[in-house]
Amino acid sequence: MAPIRADGRRCDRLADFGDHAAPPAGSVAGMTDDFDTETDRSEAEIARSFLELLALGDLGAAMELVHPDIDYTNVGVSTIRGKSRVAKLFKVMENPRAGFGVQFINVTTDGPVVLTERIDELTFGRFSMQFWVCGRFEIVDGLITVWRDYFDFFDMTKGVLRGLAAIAVPRLQRPLPKPTLTAIAPFGG
Repeated sequence: MAPIRADGRRCDRLADFGDHAAPPAGSVAGMTDDFDTETDRSEAEIARSFLELLALGDLGAAMELVHPDIDYTNVGVSTIRGKSRVAKLFKVMENPRAGFGVQFINVTTDGPVVLTERIDELTFGRFSMQFWVCGRFEIVDGLITVWRDYFDFFDMTKGVLRGLAAIAVPRLQRPLPKPTLTAIAPFGG
């Protein structure tokens, strides 16, 4: 059965996902362009796709990868429990003047646990901040049950200062590129 695109249409290859190019060779999804069943998805693909879908502004498809009883923790800040509360938090990103971006540095797995080292970008109007994040995802039965993000407050402060300076001098901080989907989203068939 052919995979389903985010807009609900069937496609035969990853390159059929709208304006998004196929993932580069050597990337997780670059290993194959055919995902016929849910069993073809690796834990790393699920975690990456979730963050990439958030960065592409597809909150609905991203939430399809989340367990109803998810625990989302920004370590040192807060824990949000439940899919509906996590969706509500990210609903602000549907505002055209707000946004989220992600650039992966490293992704590794150990069984159902995925660790991501990445740069996140939060945008509000003309202000955009970029900062280092380490994320830990636990995947059970193809859904994210635990998501913990760890970050350095000093690095985040530097991101705020760079973002403020970039309002006056934009070349001080380039926006992160939009991700290409590394796996099929939403998953299903």
